[in-house]
Formats: sequence, C-alpha cells, structure tokens
Amino acid sequence: MTRVLIITGDPIGARMAGPAIRAWNMALHLATDNDVVLLTTTNLESVEAPFQVRRVAPGDNAQFNELERWAEVIVFQGHAMDQFEVLRTTSTIIVADIYDPMHLEMLEQGRELPRATWQMRVSTATRVLNQQLAFADFFLCASERQRMFYLGQLASLGRINPSTYDTDPDLERLIAVAPFGLNAVAPEHRHPALKGVVPGVAVTDKVILWGGGLYNWFDPKTLIRAVADLVKRRDGVRLYFLGTRHPGVDTMGIVGESVALARDEGVLDSAVFFNADWVDYADRENFLVEADAGVSTHFAHIETTFSFRTRILDYLWAHLPMVVTDGDSFAELVARENLGVVVPAGDVVALSEALERVLFDESFAESARKNLARVAETFTWARTLAPLAEFVRDPHHAADYPANRKNTGSLNTRSLTGGSKPYGFRHDLSMAWHHLRHSGPRATMAKLARRLFRRR
Repeated sequence: MTRVLIITGDPIGARMAGPAIRAWNMALHLATDNDVVLLTTTNLESVEAPFQVRRVAPGDNAQFNELERWAEVIVFQGHAMDQFEVLRTTSTIIVADIYDPMHLEMLEQGRELPRATWQMRVSTATRVLNQQLAFADFFLCASERQRMFYLGQLASLGRINPSTYDTDPDLERLIAVAPFGLNAVAPEHRHPALKGVVPGVAVTDKVILWGGGLYNWFDPKTLIRAVADLVKRRDGVRLYFLGTRHPGVDTMGIVGESVALARDEGVLDSAVFFNADWVDYADRENFLVEADAGVSTHFAHIETTFSFRTRILDYLWAHLPMVVTDGDSFAELVARENLGVVVPAGDVVALSEALERVLFDESFAESARKNLARVAETFTWARTLAPLAEFVRDPHHAADYPANRKNTGSLNTRSLTGGSKPYGFRHDLSMAWHHLRHSGPRATMAKLARRLFRRR
C-alpha cells in the first residue's frame, strides 16, 4: 500500500463543487488499495469516508509538514505549493493535477476587477502553475487539447529534455489525460426535487437544466433570451439554474445580470428559475433525473478552448440530451457521438431551435439517450483515474529528478510569471484578505509576516 496525500483548495462536505468532487473521487478510488488522506485547505464538514479527511489552513506548516513526512505520494490541485513551503523543497514524489488551467480561467474571472488587480491575479496564477510544472514528477490534465497546451508550457520550462524524452518519447510517463469522471452506478430518483416542487414548475413541464454554477466565462444571457423566444411558441418550457452560490467562490456579477435579464424578458419565475444556493452533492441526482435536457453555453475565447466543463459529466451520467456551445472539447464529443446539438456562441435563434429539437423531437432525444448511455461507460471514475492509479502502484520521480527540483529554485520571478512580477503591497493585501476569509486571523498574519520578511 502506498501512502497518498491528496490536497484540494475547495470545501469538503455536503455541498461540493468540481475540484472537491474530483479530489474526493481520487481519494475514494485510491483508498481501495492504498492508505489515503484527503486534505482541504478551506472548509471541512463532518463526512463519512473510507479514508482520513483533514483540514490544514494555508501556511500552517507544522501540521502540514507532519503529513508531508508521512506521505509517499502527494497529489494536489490549485495553490497548495504556494501555501506550504515544504512542497517547494520536498523529496516526496509529487503529482500535480492541472485539469483546471487556472491562469486562463483568471483571465475571465478577473474581468470585473481593476486592471492592476486583474493583472496581479493572472500573474500570480501563472507563477503558481509554472512552479508546479517545473517541479512535479507527474501531471494529470483533462483532455488531449489540454495535454498539447501543457506540453508547450513544459517545454518552455525545460521539462522536455533528454532525460524525460530518452525512454519515453511520447512523454506519457510525464503527463497523462485523466478527465473528470462519473459514478458507475446510475443516478436514482430518491425524492421529488424540481417538478411539482419548485413553484412554477409543473410535473408535466419540459425542464432544461443548467447543472452547475454561474461564472463570468459562461453565457447564460444568450440562453435566457433563447428560452424567452422558445416559450412564445411552446408551452411548458422551464430553465432551471441549479446553483448560483458556489461554496468556495464569491458570487460573480453575471448572477445578478442574469436575474435582471430574465426579469426584463418577462420570464423570471415563470420560465426561468434560479436556485439561490447550491444543491447538495448527494442530492443533485434527483434534479438530473427529473430534467429533460442539459445545457452549457459559453463565450468563444481562450478559456473555452482548453476548458473541461465538469457539469457535462453529470448530463452524461443521467443520459440527458444536451445543447452546448461550440468551441471546447466537449462540443466535439457531443457532435461526434450525437449526444445532442452544438450551436455557435451567442446565436439566440440557433440555441432556441436546438432546445426545441432536444425537448420536443422524441426520436432525436431517444437516439441521443442511447448514445449517452454508451459514451457514459467510458467516463467512469475507474477509467478516467486509471493513469493516476497506475502511477500510484509504482510511484517514481520524474526522469529529470533531482534537476527539476534544483531548477525550480533557480527560476527567476519573471520566467515564472510570464513577465509580470506579482509582488507588492496591493498583492499582500489581496492575499491577506483571501487567507483571512478562508483560514482565520492567526494563519493570515503568519502568512503575511513571512512574505514581508522574505522581501527584506
């Protein structure tokens, strides 16, 4: 048995979002044959699990160092390497789960911020990700598109070199595709949750489900306009946004803008409904089973190109015919496997017609459901996490170890940030506020003091 520490920066509990769900299933899958600890750096509720679950606040090096000494393999997402100093010097085998290109995501997430703050956050995300790419022994990404993208970044950091290439010219032992997965057991309808429960949604209505949060890089406005158009010619169409209050992310401006648009279009709480909170992870299957179609609409930009929309996996799981915007890897899958309809970004008419077809053309929907059942089998967690399970069975440092660890220390700030230095008083205040919200005052002051001390 290998001792495995898995780290997520998302809250763990009844209400979990994508990163925590992924980390949870990693722990669940690996715990069958290994000794596993799942760690969150934010909030932890009481949960039952066949593995240990811990919370360690960012910067609490005393607690974290104990786990680092225990672990034989450390798997992490997000900012963990920036939050715990020992991860930047450890000799433990490191797996970086980079399924979320956070520097590209921050380009959209930071749009509402002042330019200097936006620049700082993108630079920080770039620096943190480059540090991981320079340091880790093995990488997991979500798609072949992402793999090609990250190979370019790895090459620019010197990780594609004679040592890593010599016996592994495809670099499969350096970076592998491990998509987000789904439960092998089909969802069950345990109790009514949507139809006949939400005021304004009848048992006989056709429900379109938006199966995740509302963020700036999505395009719910075109969707709302398309539904407002569709209800003019079809009765009983309902759009339900499953979650607007992410358990670990501040509510973004697009939420209020979407509610306002639905009100202006005259469809708020008559054809378009917003869940004001976040559905429990274990309860979401009731909503999925009651829905008639799944939808995901987004803009055409770089974040879309390399994204992996985890909500699509829930649609696959529930065999929900779907309508999605073109531009990402899932749109290619939907089109190739006939799982629904792919529409151009921002096209209200095309989206309205696609929703009508998926909801009311029963032969088309039935064909899509059969294809969904077939494709879903290829996305079970056991299959998607196979590269991680195989690596943990025979964990090893990268072929260029220890040079990769030594080089990390010599990389200058400019090379790690893409040319913009993220440090400064504004940055310190922003990070202090982040840690104060998620870690408490004691850990926050310790983190800020160390940063200021290092600068001197």
